[in-house]
Amino acid sequence: MQSKSLQRKKVRTASLSIISNSVLIVLKVVTGIISGSVSIISEAIHSGMDLMAAIIAFFSVRISGRPPDKNHQYGHGKFENISGVIEALLIFIAAGWIIFEAIKKIIEPTLPESLGIGAIVMGISALINFIVSQRLYKVGKETDSVALEADGLHLRTDVYTSLGVAVGLLLIWLTGIAILDPIVAILVALLILRESYILLKKAYYPLLDTPLPSNEIDIIRNTINKHLTPGMSFHMLRSRKAGAHKYVDLHLEVPGSITVKESHDLCDLIEYDIEHQVDNIEVYIHIEPNENNLDEKNI
Repeated sequence: MQSKSLQRKKVRTASLSIISNSVLIVLKVVTGIISGSVSIISEAIHSGMDLMAAIIAFFSVRISGRPPDKNHQYGHGKFENISGVIEALLIFIAAGWIIFEAIKKIIEPTLPESLGIGAIVMGISALINFIVSQRLYKVGKETDSVALEADGLHLRTDVYTSLGVAVGLLLIWLTGIAILDPIVAILVALLILRESYILLKKAYYPLLDTPLPSNEIDIIRNTINKHLTPGMSFHMLRSRKAGAHKYVDLHLEVPGSITVKESHDLCDLIEYDIEHQVDNIEVYIHIEPNENNLDEKNI
């Protein structure tokens, strides 16, 4: 299980995303209404989805840190994965709404007003999202939190979309071509769709109990082999992940001549070694006698 200090760090970082998105929604909505820019309105909608996702991530991070209980005997780690899946679906909805509004503006184009203010607000939005996303992504990697990583990746894409809208507004100011505004909005939506696919894939796969990454499996295998002596082997190595928590179980074959205590001590040694090389992992070992190495008195 993760330490309490890391858990508190995750919760504080998740709350930072809620605060930043709340501020950006107000800025974008006010600027979008004043300017009449669909691309700014599309960014406000995106930030609204960001806020919902940030709130979900905040609660999922808090819940995922709870210890196992009667109803969740393997802990609450998968709440983070569920959060990531919900966030990805919210992004799909946001992208669809943006495209819908942009198409209406293409059919009936109108020239946005207050283009300079709009570009400045988008620049401020990009800067805020860049700072917050860097923090989210850093803490997400440090704590192996899929919810924080998803939120960080989400906001990192917001940096590019906000800059794209700012550039679009500047182009309209320079050229006077109103249709550039909804075109930029559609490009923003396509970037958002790509982002949602990445998030969905990252968050959904652990819900299917897919194995740990190959580099971690190699560490586990090498660690086990390091402690084995002639007549010992292992099989049925399985792994899975729930949020930041990792689980491994295996069958260990030992000579029939060694005692139960010797077998138990060996398991403790292997488990201790693995748990100090792979973060947030729990190891379960099932002991079996190696039929080819039983003493004659035991046959």
